[in-house]
Amino acid sequence: MSKELSINDQIRDKELRIISETGEQLGIMSAREAQIIANGKNLDLVKISPNAKPPVCKIMDYGKYKYEQARKEKEAKKKQKTIAVKEIRLRPGIESNDLNTKANNAIKFLKKGDKVKVELRFRGRELGHKDIGKEVMLKFIEIVKEFGEPVKAPAFEGNNMVVIIDPKK
Repeated sequence: MSKELSINDQIRDKELRIISETGEQLGIMSAREAQIIANGKNLDLVKISPNAKPPVCKIMDYGKYKYEQARKEKEAKKKQKTIAVKEIRLRPGIESNDLNTKANNAIKFLKKGDKVKVELRFRGRELGHKDIGKEVMLKFIEIVKEFGEPVKAPAFEGNNMVVIIDPKK
């Protein structure tokens, strides 16, 4: 259904297929006749299928209908789970204690269900020793492997080696 439905006097079609508030077919009639029936029941005439031949309209309480739709959308949003991508930065010369601390932070994020982007930055002469950086990255992945697994092998993006780790289900 479209977000904005035509209601009451906005409906300009000559012939309409009308459905009552209980769901039974009332048949094909003019918009004026349908409006009179809806007004008699203190309800609204709502065009629910404008592309049909003839267009289909339903007699209903439009305010209540909009409220129900908003409530359903709100419930659907509550059930959605957003996955955040947390970022951890490393350096090639990182000491083992610092590496373990960063890995513990990554494990915390993975336990919450977030993805972790591990970025190993190279500066200056460090770029000549990419093998050292690769070892650090592999050691980091080894520490967190129980809680998450890399999407793909560590790859270079400019002066950084990057890997994204997904949480294990």
